Amino acid sequence: MRYSFTGKGISVGEALKQKTIDKLSRLSRIVPENSEVFVTFTTIKSLNKIEVTIPLKKHILRAEVADTDIQVALDQAVDILEKQMLRFKNRLSRKAKIDPNFRDEFSTYFAPQDEDEDSVENGIVIERSKKFALKPMDAEEAVMNMELLGHSFFVFRNADSDEVNVVYRRNDGAYGLIEPGH
Repeated sequence: MRYSFTGKGISVGEALKQKTIDKLSRLSRIVPENSEVFVTFTTIKSLNKIEVTIPLKKHILRAEVADTDIQVALDQAVDILEKQMLRFKNRLSRKAKIDPNFRDEFSTYFAPQDEDEDSVENGIVIERSKKFALKPMDAEEAVMNMELLGHSFFVFRNADSDEVNVVYRRNDGAYGLIEPGH
């Protein structure tokens, strides 16, 4: 794996780079060898935040963790990435068992992405699609429904404006509302 380190409000020394590489080497058995790993360290007040992004062909693994101890944040980020990768590989292997035509794509899926390939062909892959009726409600009721379902966002029709809105849980624990612009 090839690593790229960035520091925002923190200097990324060789010791921190080496510890990060050692921790992320746990992923080498499940992540393709030629993968690029982008690591960003940010310090905001007493919190150390680490963001790790691993772009794969047609998919991106990403973890963002903040903690007072940078080593704890790094361990948690690696755990998140490991779970994402295993879940992703299991999903691909199930699909390869069901669809014989997918086997060829599965075997080359983890090959490095050519930079001169058309980005449209390697664009976003929608793995699941849902359709549901939008019940008119207010934002507070939408937040309650979101919490009941255990989701991080909820799409609803605003009873006041009759437009589609989205409520979501922010990283700081507060809630946000997205309304269409006019």
